[in-house]
Amino acid sequence: MYVSALAGTGAAVGGAAAAPGVGTGVSLALSAGEALSSLELSTLFALSVAEIHGIPLDELERRRTIVMGILLGRSGSATIARVAERTGQHWGRQIVAKVPVETLRQINGILGKHFVTKYGTKQGIIVLGRMVPFGVGLVIGGGANAALAALTVGASHRAFGPSPTTWPTPGASAGR
Repeated sequence: MYVSALAGTGAAVGGAAAAPGVGTGVSLALSAGEALSSLELSTLFALSVAEIHGIPLDELERRRTIVMGILLGRSGSATIARVAERTGQHWGRQIVAKVPVETLRQINGILGKHFVTKYGTKQGIIVLGRMVPFGVGLVIGGGANAALAALTVGASHRAFGPSPTTWPTPGASAGR
């Protein structure tokens, strides 16, 4: 559902560039708004996956680490493992839930710089692609968003592993 939602919003905004009377300014404004909504939807997805796996989300630094680590993909995972001085197949379970908050602050400082550069660059390229007229922007916007969403889903699988067979009891997250 997440991949479909992201692809749909990208295609819708890309398709708007093909509509008669829609200028470059309107297309840019729509694309900027869509980039922010994509970030919000991706954040919700990452935190939802963590919640399903019983990872405590009550601390801001843990939420930041999860979101940036997943949205940065492999480079986020590598940074988390290096700074936390721990390795593991599923860093979301093994590292984020057990690492002290001060270490998470260090991780987030490093991830934050990479996040702005990497995520901003990807979104900038997609914004320009959506502005292509004649319906091509629709294909670029939808396809690019679907590809980014698929990468995010893959990163969440690497971070947390397979989905649990049972849902955690509300208020009884792992690590508490």
